[in-house]
Amino acid sequence: MLTELHIQNFAIIDKLDLRFGPGLIILTGETGAGKSIILDAVVMLIGGKADTTFVRTDSEAAFVEGVFQLKGPEREAVHEILKREELMDDPNYVVLMREVRREGRSVARINGRTVNVGLLKEIGALLVDIHGQAEHLSLLDPRAHLGLLDRYADVSKPLNEYRQTYHSLLALRNELNSLRKAQADADRRIEMLTYQVEEIDTAKLKVGEDEELKKERDRLANAESLAKNAQEALAILEEGSPDTPAATDLIGQAAQALAALAKIDSGQAELSNQAEVMLDSLSDIIHELRGYLDEIEFNPKRLDEVEERLDLIHSLTRKYGGSIPAVIAYGEDAQKQLETITGAADRINELEMQEAKLLEKLSKQGTDLSEKRKSAATKMGKGIETELDDLRMASAQFGVDFQTKPDPNGIPLADGTRLAFDQSGIDRVEFLVAPNPGEGLKPLAKIASGGETSRLMLGLKNVMARADEVPSLIFDEIDQGIGGRVGMVVGHKLWNLSRSHQVFCVTHLPQLAVFGDQHCQVQKLVDKGRTLTRVEPLEGEARLLELSQMLGEVGEGTLRSAHELLQTARQMVKESTKK
Repeated sequence: MLTELHIQNFAIIDKLDLRFGPGLIILTGETGAGKSIILDAVVMLIGGKADTTFVRTDSEAAFVEGVFQLKGPEREAVHEILKREELMDDPNYVVLMREVRREGRSVARINGRTVNVGLLKEIGALLVDIHGQAEHLSLLDPRAHLGLLDRYADVSKPLNEYRQTYHSLLALRNELNSLRKAQADADRRIEMLTYQVEEIDTAKLKVGEDEELKKERDRLANAESLAKNAQEALAILEEGSPDTPAATDLIGQAAQALAALAKIDSGQAELSNQAEVMLDSLSDIIHELRGYLDEIEFNPKRLDEVEERLDLIHSLTRKYGGSIPAVIAYGEDAQKQLETITGAADRINELEMQEAKLLEKLSKQGTDLSEKRKSAATKMGKGIETELDDLRMASAQFGVDFQTKPDPNGIPLADGTRLAFDQSGIDRVEFLVAPNPGEGLKPLAKIASGGETSRLMLGLKNVMARADEVPSLIFDEIDQGIGGRVGMVVGHKLWNLSRSHQVFCVTHLPQLAVFGDQHCQVQKLVDKGRTLTRVEPLEGEARLLELSQMLGEVGEGTLRSAHELLQTARQMVKESTKK
């Protein structure tokens, strides 16, 4: 519910800070005092049009902020949106803010973070219904009617069972569609996949073999150069030349000299040891070089084989993934696809039988759900017509239009026809009304606006109080065209409605205002040449005086009448509480 409303520089409002409690909140005041302006501010707050004409003269921007306490059925729906948008703060409250600047730019915020107006409107629709402002009335949206009827009919259990079957059917049909699509081009796919699998399998690729082959190719292609360099190194190390002894001979001589030196000077023993190690190392190098020379292969045929293998690997990696592991994975996936396609026909037959069973089950669940809805719609219609009778709309009629749509792929009925269906069932529902005799039932969304609409909405809201999850309801113009006696009836119904909702009502009727749990007087005054709006909470004598002024010129008679109205309202409320 709306607990705080802050308005600044909005039309003739310089600054208002209002606090509200639960129950029925009455707004009264002279015409032009600013009651409708407060409603305009709320409309803008919940995503309505942000008009630059709202900006107070000599101000740069108009500002509206509302604090909403979340404690009813709306809590879960609002939390879902806040979590989705990462806007969750205090789980018990949500703060909406709207600002419009003189140059035309508007800003929307939720819990202090800037959001788009669409998101503000989405959350606002869950928090406030404004009756008398048709564009903000959820009951005028046919898309909401089925949900309202379902909550009134209390069909959550059969609806959940239906939806479980529905989602099972969707999953099955998704698999079926995939298999049928695969089956449709199966021959072409099988030929292509078979070729790919065979090409990759035949290659018998091994991870890392391309790098080994590249090394072998380099050795084979440069065998002559490699042998020449190895032989030259061996000659220097082991054979020498007529002019130059072999390196091993020279190092050996040096090692003998150092050994003799170490015998005389033991401090140089390490040098002698190092020389011996160097001589051993040269022997190892010579041994390795001889082995390397033996392995060098002058084999043009093998070189051709290596080049061909590398070309094959390059071709496969270019076609199937850029590396040998990717090619192998591609082949494995292609093999799985082949197995799926070749087994698709059997699986399709199996799924088609399951689909038929699910459709039969949905048909029973959907028709049972529809019957429950139709039964509840009849009961709801009678209840609403009774409410309208109390509200001096005795000739008004209410009905619920049920429509179905043929669909060859829909659920089967006993007569052989098939009907379209979705996650809510087979019904397309819209509320119909005939406010006046002879007009015939028409869609609720097309009825005239004004007090008649507001009274119709009040009747609907009273009958559907439990089904309606919007916590705060605002009624404007509801007293239009009705007298004092009906005003008491309307006030009593508003009070009843406020037991399950927070209800705001702008009224000029004292017979209605006396039912308020909270009474606010909207005043217009002039200060330093500027028109201002003020809102004063009224209690006791101040409230009695305001009610007296609403009845006429304040005097002993009007004061007595106002007191009697309050007593009558209290008695009606007391009797309602006992029931």
